[in-house]
Amino acid sequence: MKYLKACVRVACLASAVAASGAQARVTKIEILKTEPAFSGATFGVVGAYEHLVGRVTGELDPADPANSLIQDINLAPRDARGMVEYSTDIELLKPADMTRGNRILLFEVNNRGNKLAPSAFNEGVSGTLADRNALTSPGDGWLMRQGYTMIWFGWEMDVLPGMNRLGMPAIVARNHDGSEITGIVRSEMIASAPAASLSISSSQQIQNYPDGSYDSYPAASLDNLTPGPDDFVPSLTVRAREQDPREPIANVDWKFATCETDQPPVPDDKHICLNRGFQPGRLYELIYRAMNPTVGGLGFAATRDLGAFLRNAEKDDSGAANPVYRADNLAIIEGSSQSGRMIRSLVALGFNANEDGKRVFDGAYPHIGGGLMPLNVRFGQPVRAWGEQVDHTYPAYDFPFTYARQEDPLTRRTQGLFDRCATTHTCPRLFHVATSLEMWEGRQSLGLTDPLGRHDVGDPPDVRTYIMASTQHGAAALPLPTHAPFGNCQQQGNPNPQLWTMRALMTALTAWVRDDVAPPASATPHISDGTLVPPDQVRFPEIPANTYGDVSRPAVSPSRVYDSLHVLDFGTLYRAEDSSGIITREPPLVRAGSYGVLEGQVDADGNDIGGLRSVFLQAPIGTYTGWNLGREDRFENGLCNLQGSFIPFAATRAERLATGDSRLSIAERYPKRQTYLAAFTTAEQSLVRQRYLLPEDAELLFQRATKEGIRSAP
Repeated sequence: MKYLKACVRVACLASAVAASGAQARVTKIEILKTEPAFSGATFGVVGAYEHLVGRVTGELDPADPANSLIQDINLAPRDARGMVEYSTDIELLKPADMTRGNRILLFEVNNRGNKLAPSAFNEGVSGTLADRNALTSPGDGWLMRQGYTMIWFGWEMDVLPGMNRLGMPAIVARNHDGSEITGIVRSEMIASAPAASLSISSSQQIQNYPDGSYDSYPAASLDNLTPGPDDFVPSLTVRAREQDPREPIANVDWKFATCETDQPPVPDDKHICLNRGFQPGRLYELIYRAMNPTVGGLGFAATRDLGAFLRNAEKDDSGAANPVYRADNLAIIEGSSQSGRMIRSLVALGFNANEDGKRVFDGAYPHIGGGLMPLNVRFGQPVRAWGEQVDHTYPAYDFPFTYARQEDPLTRRTQGLFDRCATTHTCPRLFHVATSLEMWEGRQSLGLTDPLGRHDVGDPPDVRTYIMASTQHGAAALPLPTHAPFGNCQQQGNPNPQLWTMRALMTALTAWVRDDVAPPASATPHISDGTLVPPDQVRFPEIPANTYGDVSRPAVSPSRVYDSLHVLDFGTLYRAEDSSGIITREPPLVRAGSYGVLEGQVDADGNDIGGLRSVFLQAPIGTYTGWNLGREDRFENGLCNLQGSFIPFAATRAERLATGDSRLSIAERYPKRQTYLAAFTTAEQSLVRQRYLLPEDAELLFQRATKEGIRSAP
């Protein structure tokens, strides 16, 4: 516990937040429903769990320095006392007997309103997305058996109700005279199927969710023909690939409306109707004047205040009890993808310090979330991300890239993500966990090196980084399809699992935060040992396309395609150092000079050499990559969004020779069943020793491998 005691001793020193006398806090908690979780199921010594649904209300002083960083906080509506009030939904899963829990409040930052932690750590969570959001399936109940108290809350104001999603009611900024604020907004729209009209928020990042799940900023005018202020006229363009020239679509050929084939359009300020219809696999870009921006940065403050309240307070201002209070509670914040970027930004902007200048979250677990979250931006679009083909030039990857402080020769800034929390002694102990896909598509190498990719950069003492080798953003579900088409991609997805690694790392972070047990060593590729190299130096083997029986396709190869990064200039009112402010230039000006994005080197099979290599990668049955390529008419040969590849080995030597495959066949690698089990066992033992795999999970996987052989491997 000396880590915690040390932070208490220094919390009072030089804390700008404490000196300010901030009045940022949760003022009211309402628990609207309490019920037995999972039909009263019990989970080992922890016993039964309860499911609570409620709402919290909080308030901020917009004049306080702790809140002044929030974009447009001075333009948010205020109550009679001059405070900015907000509310948000919450859900909790807690041990019915809190004394049986493990003292960890696990705050998951939900992803676009959806709860992902149960399926990220529990095996076998089933049901539709709506079912999973409703917490109807515990899977194998690992999180519950460990005794975690799980907390979900709304933080994102563009999440619309439905599918049991959690959102935060929108707080709209207005000019001081009460008039509506307008501004220029750029929206990339992608159709998953032919459509006459699309929501302005139809990003490929959210195609897995129903249309209408995420709100758009309304158009300030439905007139797309007459010049408005500053002679601005909205524009719509289309292109087949991000790198292609934009092809203008005449304004007479589209309008702000919804429409159906052979039906007259219905005017709508959040949809676009295109006369010739939208086609899938094309990048449509709308630049328009929008109105009514939300004060999105309040999501950071709400996260801070809820974390501080549930971790520390016995009751709210009215005397209502904190339902998860224990005097010795600790808090870990976790989130995947969009949510991981939100956590990195929350820490970078100083929101891990509460009103007393004390640390809110003792631990942080940003998962598959490289880059930052432009939530604190006027007309911000938190559903947008990064990509080589989609969302390529959104403000998701401003410098700084590393937790350690370093100089950027392109912007001439010297920064690190831990700068603010280091000053106030409120940095969490942090595990940064990513996959090979974030290396290829998400510029993750910039978190491991200097900005130009010349040398390795280590983590600060309170950070560990783990790159899960040869994995994709989220493991492909089994069984895999065996014949094309594979969605939008050329190859089937990568099923190399993250689950077993995720559990081991969460266990280690908990021990570090709660018991001061030193964590496992970081596991990343390095420039120094040749496992991190420029993209054109990746020695990917020649793998014939007719692995799938289609001799017309080219050989499988990344073709030196990678997600480059330049400094993006969004105008003088945008503060790139904080990924905050007001965007006045769309599309952004792409500055000269490129950051040094690198990739993981591979072995003769095409599998990553560096990083945390799972048991399935050490005893492989195929090539697992962090990249996939778009198929014909779907951003062809660009990186297929968020998808890796799996290319199985040939069954026999004769089969691989017939196709020209250089990789050894299954029969050549594992001539006997025992050969495979021996390789599997050796890999497991190494991972358990390094604490990258839990002993009980190793035993479970070995039993499956013994029973099923290679069929148990993804």
